Amino acid sequence: MREIEQLVIVPGRAERRYWRDLWRYRELFLFLAWRDILVRYKQTVIGIAWAVLRPVLIMLVFTLVFGVLGKFPSDGVPYPILVYCAILPWQFFSSALSEASNSLIGNSNLISKVYFPRLIIPAASIITSFVDFLIACLVLAGLMAWYGYWPDWRVVWLPAFVLLALAATMGCGFWLTALNVKYRDFRYIVPFIVQFGLYVSPVGFTSSVVPDEWRLLYSLNPMVGIIDGFRWSLLGGKFPLHVPGLLLSAALSLAILILGIRYFRRTERSFADVI
Repeated sequence: MREIEQLVIVPGRAERRYWRDLWRYRELFLFLAWRDILVRYKQTVIGIAWAVLRPVLIMLVFTLVFGVLGKFPSDGVPYPILVYCAILPWQFFSSALSEASNSLIGNSNLISKVYFPRLIIPAASIITSFVDFLIACLVLAGLMAWYGYWPDWRVVWLPAFVLLALAATMGCGFWLTALNVKYRDFRYIVPFIVQFGLYVSPVGFTSSVVPDEWRLLYSLNPMVGIIDGFRWSLLGGKFPLHVPGLLLSAALSLAILILGIRYFRRTERSFADVI
């Protein structure tokens, strides 16, 4: 007669094994990310070209409004390149927030039936937006080739600012995902946050137009330091970094990531009950 295996549940053990489980369920993470990539542009006419078309349209509008009509300074850099360098991190941030905030609700059946670390779901949706970000980077390469404008040695710092953007995006995404499960009002609040953030971030203009006495306060928006870092690494010394503002933005991004994970973990136990 075959011996029946016993399952013993030890209090507190699940908490200690949570981060190990994230690695154990890595295949589920890859599956969800790949599924979201396939579904995002399913039954669309131009398909994945939307990943390029959206930032290009924003670039054209901002170039017309701020560059042509507003006559904002570009310090000798072609205005489309100036704007597009800022659109890349912002588009990734805004798209990932929208996708992540609704990710748990969209997978409610999966959450209520089987155990796995719930952090996988919003993380997979953020990675999907990151793939769009990488595709959109090809347009920047094309713009620089068209204008004959190439980055210098500072481009080696670009991966650091990409990681910083990823940290800020994941932190905010985890916060909004958890809040949206409990308070469905956030499905209306998130689009407002994204739209408002676009105009208070230096996307269509440079941070140099902000008076020096307000630069540090302006950097309380974490995307300010990230966007400035993208421009500095891609466009060279014409856009010097405001070091105190950058350090503040970096510290806030890391703090948001840590606190976002902690809040998500604290509320995760109730997701299956309230979703």
